[in-house]
Amino acid sequence: MRKMTKQITVGNVKIGGDAPCSVQSMCSTDTRDVTATLDQIRRLNDVGCELVRCAVPDMDAAVALGRIKADSPIPVIADIHFDYKLALKVLENGIDGLRLNPGNIGDQWKVSEVVKVAAERQVPIRIGVNAGSLEKELLQKYGHPTAEAMVESALGHVRILEDLGYDQIKISLKASHVMKTVSAYRLLSQAVDYPLHIGITEAGTIFSGTIKSSVGLGILLADGIGDTMRVSLTGDPVDEVRVGYEILKSLGIRQRGINFVSCPTCGRCQINLIKVAEEVEKRLGAVEKSLTVAVMGCVVNGPGEAREADFGVAGGRGEGLLFRHGEIVRKVPEGELADALVEEVLKAAKSEG
Repeated sequence: MRKMTKQITVGNVKIGGDAPCSVQSMCSTDTRDVTATLDQIRRLNDVGCELVRCAVPDMDAAVALGRIKADSPIPVIADIHFDYKLALKVLENGIDGLRLNPGNIGDQWKVSEVVKVAAERQVPIRIGVNAGSLEKELLQKYGHPTAEAMVESALGHVRILEDLGYDQIKISLKASHVMKTVSAYRLLSQAVDYPLHIGITEAGTIFSGTIKSSVGLGILLADGIGDTMRVSLTGDPVDEVRVGYEILKSLGIRQRGINFVSCPTCGRCQINLIKVAEEVEKRLGAVEKSLTVAVMGCVVNGPGEAREADFGVAGGRGEGLLFRHGEIVRKVPEGELADALVEEVLKAAKSEG
């Protein structure tokens, strides 16, 4: 059972409470390049990204973000550090959310100014604690970035906002170490009822980052922790969204797009299964409808898995059987298996969508 947290709204996306765990990403473009940033946001939107964050390193970026926000198909969150004037500028320009740690903004009056405007415009603030940038006093107290140190840092930022009467808050605690991150979120979840943004930061490349994120986020989500999530990968942010949905689908939390099933291949396989599977998965990547598609390589497990899927193929010697909702449609030559399966799925997605 997922923990019931306070619900906030970022743009038109509800986070926490009974809202589904949302999937978000962060632009890798220079925010000052409005065209490139909007192009990337549209690509993210196409694969189901529900919230996007953009870095705001200077005033030029803050001004540009106003133009980006105006044309973005999804809510935009500004990533602010140190300079309260940047936060005020993006708030003036209608931003949907702030990622801002009040403790590093400076004087109390500066934080008060930001919070006052955020409250007036009903813009939530995400407190984001990163193990790599903890306060010096906490590092001295704990010796190194422990889960307890991360939680103490987060609670300190929360108190600053709460003392100003502000409670439109969500919190993240991220480290590159999977179990340290899990421990920190478990501790924080017991201490607050604010919605939690979960992720493993600096997780790595597509390969290693996907594995670390799947393990860490999978544990947290199975614990009922997590109201919104970002999979952090060194690569195209579009892949972050795709991996995010795959994690949620594997746990039965959300369903979007194709649930792809394929066998690992073995000596019984008599077709080029890897080629067929990769082609089918790639060509069905844009399908939004929730369907299970199986690409199986032999006559042992293949027919059973293909029959249980919405659509599937089971390979034989240079050919395969095409299945639709448990029934054999026809026998297809190996070279036509991918085309036949994709055609069936796209036809169903269009007619049933």
